[in-house]
Amino acid sequence: MLSLHSSCGTLCDGLSRRELMRIGGIGLGGLGLNQLLSAPALGASKNAEAASASARSCIVLFLMGGPPQHSTWDPKPLAPDNVRGEIAPISTSVPGVQFGALMPNLAQRADQLAVLRAVSTGDNAHSSSGYYMLTGRPHTPQNRENANPGAPNDWPNWGSVVQQLQTRRSELPAAIRLPCHIFNTDGSIWPGQDGGRLGHAADPWLFRCEPASEDYEIGEFQLPEHLSLQRLNSRRGLVRHLDERISALSSQPSLTEYAAQQQRAYGLLSSATSRGAFDLSAESPETRARYGDSQFGQSCLLARRLIEADVRLVQVNWHRGPEEPSANPCWDSHTDETARLKNVLVPPMDTGFSALLDDLQERGLLDETLIVCMAEFGRTPQFNGRAGRDHWGHVFSVSMAGGGVRGGAVHGASDELGAYPQRGLIHPQDLTATIFHALGLPPEAMFYDALQRPHAISHGRVIREILS
Repeated sequence: MLSLHSSCGTLCDGLSRRELMRIGGIGLGGLGLNQLLSAPALGASKNAEAASASARSCIVLFLMGGPPQHSTWDPKPLAPDNVRGEIAPISTSVPGVQFGALMPNLAQRADQLAVLRAVSTGDNAHSSSGYYMLTGRPHTPQNRENANPGAPNDWPNWGSVVQQLQTRRSELPAAIRLPCHIFNTDGSIWPGQDGGRLGHAADPWLFRCEPASEDYEIGEFQLPEHLSLQRLNSRRGLVRHLDERISALSSQPSLTEYAAQQQRAYGLLSSATSRGAFDLSAESPETRARYGDSQFGQSCLLARRLIEADVRLVQVNWHRGPEEPSANPCWDSHTDETARLKNVLVPPMDTGFSALLDDLQERGLLDETLIVCMAEFGRTPQFNGRAGRDHWGHVFSVSMAGGGVRGGAVHGASDELGAYPQRGLIHPQDLTATIFHALGLPPEAMFYDALQRPHAISHGRVIREILS
């Protein structure tokens, strides 16, 4: 909130602080765009934006809950029944590489994918392992469920780093999350989704939406019924006039930044290109059907439209609606795993992810768009007594495509039970370093926190074994 300090009740030109605060409140038309338009006001490293970027944009597909590696990217056909499960492996377009049988579309496109089969957090709690995957920094302490954001676990999300260090290319924010944030059953929000020590000004914008629903809309772009664009422009003129009157009264950086936020708000609302990026009705029925009718599939389509509108990083979270069962929500398959995989989870993921690959390829965008499909951890090797698998951060798989990734690659391996890394161990900081590297940010690039302390954006190594 804007705050002006004065020894008297009114400013020298007769404007009271209360009046100024009220004017500030109408400046954005009451649209709730502050978080979206807050530009990072902290210093950025001059070496941040390297010319060697292999990707202009990145799309992260986050399958919250934790898919079982055994039934997706790392099947174990020779393991005992209570490890192997009922999902048989199938051959892929890469000789000798198998995926789970519920992923036929992705199996056909394995020559475009690189699979990391020995990723490990060593953490079996959604919240803390998720923080590690979303930031590249281990949570303190590990195995902490229902953890909330805050120091010392305040490392910024990769989207925040990208937003902080790379130039905005359009009216839209550089980093966007959709269609919901990630939270546990008790409502606790995972750490690692915001700007952390960079401050909330660096938060990736969160679009809460249901793009597969018939009444889908983005409320942030809807003016209130009583406020026309003409009236909004009139308010813009009023605010500009008032800004000029008070500019001589205060040189606070926060005031200057507030004015800049206003200008971005008006620019965004008046930009047909920005609004149009979210308009899925502009897509043909055939294209929408190609992605499937799930919230995940349509979110993948929305992500493609956003990177076409020059958003640098889009994080697509698996949608968690009120209909999700509390015993095994999303990919958290503690019970009845096989039925959940067959009927609810894998088919829409396979359809949406493969459609995204094809669509980007046909548009000439795949080579410049890095796609990362990941989660917070995997599942236990053995089934439990409820026909499900439990949390397992010791080894799991991540898949990548596009943006400088060498298709058809498999890096690392888990042991014969899919329980522990056997070779090619990858930590989350290595994955984060690779994402930054693809976007032209060397891991040693620096950001500065609110106290102007420098921090390297990653302490991992770039996974060059999967890069072309």
